[in-house]
This record gives sequence, C-alpha cells and structure tokens, in this order.
Amino acid sequence: MTNLDNQTIQLIFIAITALAVLMQAVILLAIFVSVRKTAKSVTEQVEELRNSVMPIIDTTRDLMNRVAPKVEATAADLAEIAHGLRAQTAQMESAANEIVDRVRRQTGRLDKMFTGVLDGVDRAGAYVADAVSKPVRQISGLLASLKAIVESLRNSSSAHRETHVPNDKDMFV
Repeated sequence: MTNLDNQTIQLIFIAITALAVLMQAVILLAIFVSVRKTAKSVTEQVEELRNSVMPIIDTTRDLMNRVAPKVEATAADLAEIAHGLRAQTAQMESAANEIVDRVRRQTGRLDKMFTGVLDGVDRAGAYVADAVSKPVRQISGLLASLKAIVESLRNSSSAHRETHVPNDKDMFV
C-alpha cells in the first residue's frame, strides 16, 4: 500500500502541477491577448495622433522654411537700420556740438562788442559831463559872485542911508 499510496500521491502532485501549469498558460494567454489588444489600441491612437499632428508639423515646417529667410532678412535690415541710426546720431551730435561751439564764439564776440560800445558810451558820457559841468560850474560861480556883488551893493547902499539918520543916536536903549 505504501507503494500504491506513493504512486497515487505522485500522480496527484503531477496532476496538480499540470493543472497549475495549464492555469498559468491560460493566464499568460489572457495577459498576452490583453497586451495585444492594448498595443493595438495604442498603435491606433498613435496613428490617429500622427495623422492629425503630422499635417500641422508639415505646415509648420513649410511655414518656418518660408518665414526663416524673411526673418533673417528682417533681422539684418533692423541691424542695418540701427547701425545707420547710430551713424546719424553721431553726425547730429557732432553738428549740434559744432553749432553750440559757434554760438558760444558768437556770444563771446557780441559780449566784447557790447562791452566796447558801452565802455565808449560811458567814456563819452564822462567826457560830456566834464565838458559841460566845468563851464556850468564856472558860469554858476560867476553868477553867484555877480549875485553876491549885486546883493552887497544893494545892502551897502541901504545900510549906508540908515547910518546917516540923525534920529538914531537918541534911540539907543
């Protein structure tokens, strides 16, 4: 019986192992089918995405191919304009500095001219004042002396008459 029992036990273990392997094969087959369906679905979705995105990518590529030279030309033009503006700005600055320098020189010249004219007018005024004031002072002095002479003559003739009045002697108090 032990022999039979051993064989039976072995047979049972072999049957269980065969069932386990069979079950494993079925599970693996189910996983394989599931992965295949998922892969097929992902492939279809990627294909759909590719079909919808590729025209956009192609259009964008064509647009970039058409626009890139224009963008480069525009950038070159902008660089050239900026360079030209810098050159013109430098010329304008130079011209403005030259104008300011000229204005400064002309202002200096005008200042010297006006200073000379005003100095001349001042000297002429002083000369005229001296030329006029000396004779005026002399004439004024002469008139003052004549007035003083006339006044003294007037006063001396009236004072002379009063001193000869006989009634004055007795009136002394």
